[in-house]
Amino acid sequence: MITLGAVTAAAARIREFVHRTPVLTSRTLDAAVGASVFCKCENLQKVGAFKARGACNAVFALPPDVAARGVVTHSSGNHAAALAYAARARGVPCAVVMPDTAPAIKVDAVRGYGAEIRFCKPADRDAVCAAWQRERGMHLVHPFEDPDVIAGQGTAALELLEQVPELDAVVTPVGGGGLCAGTAVVVRALRPAAQVVAAEPAAVDDAARSLATGVRQPRVDGAKSWADGLMTGLGEPNFRLLREHRVRVVTVDEPAIVAAARFFLQRMKLVVEPSAATVLAALHADGGALQGRRVGLVLSGGNTDFAWL
Repeated sequence: MITLGAVTAAAARIREFVHRTPVLTSRTLDAAVGASVFCKCENLQKVGAFKARGACNAVFALPPDVAARGVVTHSSGNHAAALAYAARARGVPCAVVMPDTAPAIKVDAVRGYGAEIRFCKPADRDAVCAAWQRERGMHLVHPFEDPDVIAGQGTAALELLEQVPELDAVVTPVGGGGLCAGTAVVVRALRPAAQVVAAEPAAVDDAARSLATGVRQPRVDGAKSWADGLMTGLGEPNFRLLREHRVRVVTVDEPAIVAAARFFLQRMKLVVEPSAATVLAALHADGGALQGRRVGLVLSGGNTDFAWL
């Protein structure tokens, strides 16, 4: 299980390789949701997403002999680009398995950081990645179940609470659960009374069903959502951390996701991908539960081809 100490160690390890992203506010946004909202802009992070944090922590935590063999992963885009960036920063090889449905902008980013790519059907990426790992002898950096990845993702919340200490709630997207799990560890340690809310597309609601039943549910195969970064199933260690730290899930529909992404673009001049926009959609969908509160939104990324627009 991940501790606050692991997150603070990660923050020190990755400091020179990631941005300390800004926190932005909007009076229009506050008025629309009836709360004081603080947006942690991980869309302005290296590689355009919070994933740079976890990937850098995982790569730079490896012993030299393991790192020299290279790293491999499977990802629809943001983790792939982040791992390629981290591997290049350490000077080691990187191989990435990507679903053939991955957005072109994310594929181009992965190639741009120098990674080798293999494409497969979305349901086959675990198997293809495992075969490639055996073939090349590389170290697997799982996109959300790796403990060093989870600890690295938690550094975004660590920064947010340094920048805005008196928060009543923090909202993150949830897919595989790395960001949400790392956030939950930090918030529960530093702000025990604060809520941690996970925003999830209704089309892929396995996290909501998992926490409601107390049993991790299978991923939703064949679903369609503009939030392509949240299509993965909730990881096992992530599920345990979300349960332990009492995370609450709010599901949001596709029109709400698109409307939230459009709001960030038009009113705050922020390019926020639909996966990241789920946090604002969740704030609207939460039935006023956070009205009058101080709420942090982690805008997880900004890598989008604007097809939703």
